[in-house]
Amino acid sequence: ISSIGEDKAVDYFINELKVSEDKTKLALMVSKNETPIIEGSKPDSYSLYLSVPFCPTRCSYCSFISHSNESAKKLIPEYVEKLCDEIKETAKIAKDLNLRLESVYIGGGTPTVLSASQLKRVTDTLSENFDLSGISEYTIEAGRPDSIDSDKLDVIKSCGCTRISINPQTFSDSVLKEIGRNHTSAETLGAFRSAREKAFDNINMDLIAGLPTDTLKSFEKTLDTAIDLSPENITVHTLALKRSSTIVTEGKKTNSPTLTSDMLKLVQEKLTKAGYEPYYMYRQSKSLGNLENVGWAKKGYEGLYNIYMMEECHTILSVGAGAVIKLKAPHGSEIERIYNYKYPYEYIGNFQEILNRKQYISEFYSKFSI
Repeated sequence: ISSIGEDKAVDYFINELKVSEDKTKLALMVSKNETPIIEGSKPDSYSLYLSVPFCPTRCSYCSFISHSNESAKKLIPEYVEKLCDEIKETAKIAKDLNLRLESVYIGGGTPTVLSASQLKRVTDTLSENFDLSGISEYTIEAGRPDSIDSDKLDVIKSCGCTRISINPQTFSDSVLKEIGRNHTSAETLGAFRSAREKAFDNINMDLIAGLPTDTLKSFEKTLDTAIDLSPENITVHTLALKRSSTIVTEGKKTNSPTLTSDMLKLVQEKLTKAGYEPYYMYRQSKSLGNLENVGWAKKGYEGLYNIYMMEECHTILSVGAGAVIKLKAPHGSEIERIYNYKYPYEYIGNFQEILNRKQYISEFYSKFSI
């Protein structure tokens, strides 16, 4: 847009790329909202991602490297120990390079499957080793309401976290049962209210369009329920049919791309009317109808880490099983990646190799002047 102007960009999308007017408008709004945030990233900027790849149960659409809490519970104590050690090593490297931390994101999986004491151990290690005084955002996913309690919310609040996710995916109990989430919509509402009572003032809620057995009517009810709660962020994903998900492996019936598209039209209409604006957008492979995922936010509550990650604004230093370090050249577009072992048992068993691989971070930056 900056090179050819808004009018020419819109014309190119509609007439050359054959993008619909609605999707062109959506892309334009995203560009306008994310551009100032992208421009705020500096050559010495970086963000930090911590992976906690455990969940209470495995959702039927999930293909992430995560393990249900029941089957992997015995690994969690040692995993937390190793995670804290990796946090310390990563902090030393970032400090030696004089990098500036912009945002922190603790995700998974579901980080709140950790006990309150385990979660505190991780957040204390983080604050003891990284300078968090200048960061713009600190997010912790508390995505599953069946993993949240008062003690964990207290830990999250006291560590300096500025943004949390409480993710219903749907407010239809029958759809929740269909996708293997062992909680009710009432539990989600309760978790949200508890977070508000603890003075959390920046909450994201994830929804998924196209879930099995969901209808346009039930999806609209989900959307209306989320809007009535008035979280600061609402992120709407399109269901992606990942090869290793049980939806695919068990051959379960899915919704049609046409119905899913109608759901997303409702999203754009209702969230715009409710005062939310789109601030980042991407598309996953194998999504129904090749449709998009969009983050919507009230003005000033855009999820910064999401933009930094998707737009590759700066380096992402990552720790934990399945984590990927993404190194970005300070003054260019060059990207290199360092991969951690995917599974918790591999991560624990090959931990020294993970620390060895981290030494390349310094080698990468030695090629550039920051």
